Amino acid sequence: MKKKNTLIIISGPTAVGKTALSVEIAQYFNTEILSADSRQCFKELNIGVAKPNDEQLKLVHHYFINSHSIFNEVNAGIYEQYALESLAGIFSKNKIAIAVGGTGLYIKALCEGVDEMPAISSTTRNFIIKNYEEKGLEWLQNELQIKDPLFWKNAEQQNPQRLMRALEVIEQTGKSILAFRKGNKAERDFNIIKVALDSPREELYNTINKRVDLMISEDLEEEAKGLYIYRTLNALQTVGYSEWFDYFDNKISYQEAVDKIKINTRHYAKRQLTWFRKDKDFHWFQPYEKENILSFLKSSVE
Repeated sequence: MKKKNTLIIISGPTAVGKTALSVEIAQYFNTEILSADSRQCFKELNIGVAKPNDEQLKLVHHYFINSHSIFNEVNAGIYEQYALESLAGIFSKNKIAIAVGGTGLYIKALCEGVDEMPAISSTTRNFIIKNYEEKGLEWLQNELQIKDPLFWKNAEQQNPQRLMRALEVIEQTGKSILAFRKGNKAERDFNIIKVALDSPREELYNTINKRVDLMISEDLEEEAKGLYIYRTLNALQTVGYSEWFDYFDNKISYQEAVDKIKINTRHYAKRQLTWFRKDKDFHWFQPYEKENILSFLKSSVE
């Protein structure tokens, strides 16, 4: 049976054009937007996370933008609770809501729920972050190969955040993170329509490079400098900031920092596409196909 309310999800890789499209669609349906981006929620991060601009935020009310501090713990479970509460508010006014973002785990949490994970002590977390900062990605990879080979076999092996999370769990509990993944899907009381954007790889990568150049011109370096003292926080273990921290620590040159941001952002986009391609419920479009997307959505929600 079709449910009363409908959530439209707009996703895809970074820099593909999700934000602009979501604002247009939200305006068409006269509704509000829930972000599904794990970094845009932090009010201290601005240039490096490509938040909606002031005009877009005025046009459409957004949830999970500037809603938290880098000192708050934010994870998929916390996001799930926040998102469902926000959607309840939107659905009290409108039968349609929009969620937009590229954090696959958050979108999965929103649609299916998340398994309850054990609490991690600050001692364990700081130990892992400190070693990662000093010894790099290779240290994380080696630790997991030894301590959690089953997880390692199918892990996102180039994704430090995923690797640190898995290492935290096994260090804290002695059990693999896989032991806590039950795979039970929550039933939502709203319909879900999933739309994803993609563009030719060379075009997407050129857009990413141009976006990074724009961020540099807007003084991303200065923003990162102001956050340097907080570099061990989980919120700052992210592309666009960690590279600057390496530069400030004299580990790499200025140009290497800029080049690494571009390379790491491209790698992130590739991981995003891999994640979303696995979900067969997504309907894929090119960013310029706005009329086709809107036509598809109108027919889907009728």
